[in-house]
Amino acid sequence: MKKNNFNIYDNLTARIFSLSDSQQEFEALAIEVFRIQYQYNEVYQRFVDALGVVPKKVCSLQEIPFLPIEFFKTQKVVTPFAKNKVDFVFTSSGTTHTGTSSHHVLDIALYEKSFFQGFTHFFGALSQYCILALLPSYIERGGSSLVYMADKLIASSRHPSSRFYLHNYEELVETIKQLIAQKQPTILLGVSYALLDLAEISIPLPPFFKVMETGGMKGKRPEMLKEELHQVLKEKFETTEMVSEYGMTELLSQAYSLKEGLFRFPHWARVLVRDTTDSLSYVPYKKTGGINVVDLANLNSCSFIATQDLGKAHNPAFFELAGRFDNSDIRGCNLLVQ
Repeated sequence: MKKNNFNIYDNLTARIFSLSDSQQEFEALAIEVFRIQYQYNEVYQRFVDALGVVPKKVCSLQEIPFLPIEFFKTQKVVTPFAKNKVDFVFTSSGTTHTGTSSHHVLDIALYEKSFFQGFTHFFGALSQYCILALLPSYIERGGSSLVYMADKLIASSRHPSSRFYLHNYEELVETIKQLIAQKQPTILLGVSYALLDLAEISIPLPPFFKVMETGGMKGKRPEMLKEELHQVLKEKFETTEMVSEYGMTELLSQAYSLKEGLFRFPHWARVLVRDTTDSLSYVPYKKTGGINVVDLANLNSCSFIATQDLGKAHNPAFFELAGRFDNSDIRGCNLLVQ
């Protein structure tokens, strides 16, 4: 690989993670990334060509083709213009009859920078928190990008009580009680069914103790609407707010909902909402459609992903999740159609 490509790569990476909240700045960089990914990503190039799109004529986000997320099940989606080595292969949980997705991550440093910088953007310094991760299904299957992120957050928090938990709820409850007594700011990151199991113990949580759900019943409990899930958890934990994390195997960035069910990505990712009857058209704000994600941290795979999630954009920054397309896979970030 030519040395100047490494320089381009380093320059792009620096610019991606230093983006402001400017939509114009984001769009200009996204178009630049699109043209590079078209040039170096064989799978994406064939897809763009099949649609008859000419990259040099693309002048807006809406003109960029979004790769259907299903491609990650059958294709190796990579843009190796700076690195040819695969650092990690993250896999989705999937289902037995639909198969799993594989995200070949050529530069794991990009993922780490994305989730560390994203976390800090929304929650402040990691060092102030104790991180408790209740992710039994993810840990048991292996290959989870969520477990990788949680492991790094736990290590970087440097709090002696930060750790993973499986089904040892009694030990977790004792830890929670100690942290509350110490008035220690804490984030409990958990898969939905495990949080519901824990909530049966009914531990009142103070405002400095955040519960962050990642979705997913994993066949352990009946599926619930997200609003119903949050209501049950808030009542059981006697807290007024819930935090949600929206992420998936095929993306390297996460969106968070801090209140009122509105999600937001960090500055290097955005959501567009496509028409459910015409995947190349977009719907107005506050109208439900299919979620397309621009994730510039996906520099070495594809930054333009058409997901199988439904939602509505409220403005260029905030979006709401409304469910999933019928017959879609039940992914770790599973949502029910309401």
